[in-house]
Amino acid sequence: MSELPYRLIATDLDGTLLRSDDTVSERTRAALERVTAAGASHIIVTGRSVPWTKHILDSLDYQGLAVCGQGAQVYHAGEHRLLTSVTLDRQLAALALAKIEAEVGPLYLAASRDGMDGEVLIGPGYRIQEGPLPAVPITDPSELWAAPLNKLYLQHPDLDDDGLAGIARAVAGDLVGVTMAGAGIVELLPLGLSKATGLSLAARRLGMKAADTIAFGDMPNDVPMFAWAAHGVAMANAHPELKAVADEVTDSNEDDGIATVLERLFG
Repeated sequence: MSELPYRLIATDLDGTLLRSDDTVSERTRAALERVTAAGASHIIVTGRSVPWTKHILDSLDYQGLAVCGQGAQVYHAGEHRLLTSVTLDRQLAALALAKIEAEVGPLYLAASRDGMDGEVLIGPGYRIQEGPLPAVPITDPSELWAAPLNKLYLQHPDLDDDGLAGIARAVAGDLVGVTMAGAGIVELLPLGLSKATGLSLAARRLGMKAADTIAFGDMPNDVPMFAWAAHGVAMANAHPELKAVADEVTDSNEDDGIATVLERLFG
């Protein structure tokens, strides 16, 4: 183990490990199998909450730990068990939302409820990506606050994601965390929560630390994970904010960028 360049491989899911068709290439699968056979561990670290992640982990026959919900949840895929979960303070989130809307006007909202089977509630006007992920449309905004939440999703009718996230941080960053996880995905989180906090908890369970870790990602929500890990690798398709803090940039998720790096480092 001491001869391995890194003992822990942390990979984001969408835009990083997964291709656009939600599959992992044979080359990338083989590279991960080789490094784990050599003694390293692989942890998936995703912004998706557990209900939107577990079916993908099952399809990959992934048995290890997964950090979900931007670090809010540590999930044991092999045991189908939620190990830790952090929820958003709904009073603080409502106050943060009011401050943001006072600045930019009405927002389109969605929310991810806590738990293994927590629903994603979609309010009027919120644009959700087409696909198999389960979501529950609502017409009464008060339903968003009726049960514990992991996160709140924001969209604006005119502002782009970078603009909305920047304003949200400026006016409410003392109340909640704000991150951008993908196109049309600006999120409010518990203050101080990030992929780095979730990954550090999961790594500790495996007896590993930041110095053991190489991390792969593509979006601004991966910035804290890169700051925590010993080495951060951005995909070619990554957001400029992540590329700016990466230790290196690899090929895209469509072109086996993870495998490119692992083959070079591990042989």
